[in-house]
Amino acid sequence: MKSKKSSAFYELFLSEVQDIYWAENHLAKALTKMSKKANNPELAAAFEEHQDATLMHVERLNKVFELLGEKPEAKKCAAMAGLLEESAEVIKDTEKDPFVLDVGLIICAQKVEHYEISAYGSLRTLAQTLGKKDIAELFQATLDEEGETDKKLTQIAVGFINEEALEEGLSAGKGK
Repeated sequence: MKSKKSSAFYELFLSEVQDIYWAENHLAKALTKMSKKANNPELAAAFEEHQDATLMHVERLNKVFELLGEKPEAKKCAAMAGLLEESAEVIKDTEKDPFVLDVGLIICAQKVEHYEISAYGSLRTLAQTLGKKDIAELFQATLDEEGETDKKLTQIAVGFINEEALEEGLSAGKGK
């Protein structure tokens, strides 16, 4: 019988851990840019706070590699690369309208959060299947934090930014 570590299942699991490791490292850099571009101070602070959390997620992933007896190694995450590229385009396309830019930043950030929620939920389940309870708990902790960030972004958007952006758009349209 093959060992779990040499199975295709384990290899897929490890590949997905390497994928999210790349994603988190690149997201940490992107959050700095998003925070600087945000016009609303509460939104900028939320991005800064999530950057700190993202760095903690990277540390958790380092712990996962350690628990697996694997060297921390990143594998390019095409999904995150695409989401970050889309974020850069949204920034470029909406910079002239501060509130609309903030709405765009929230949309992009929530797309990232939803990707991460999906990835961490799947990784947690795979870790459980492998009998790696300690690793599953690390993934669950990150999953919980990603969910909280998503909720916070929704509260910021619904609380005031979406309405401000709508008003900004209506005001800009009056001059045409």
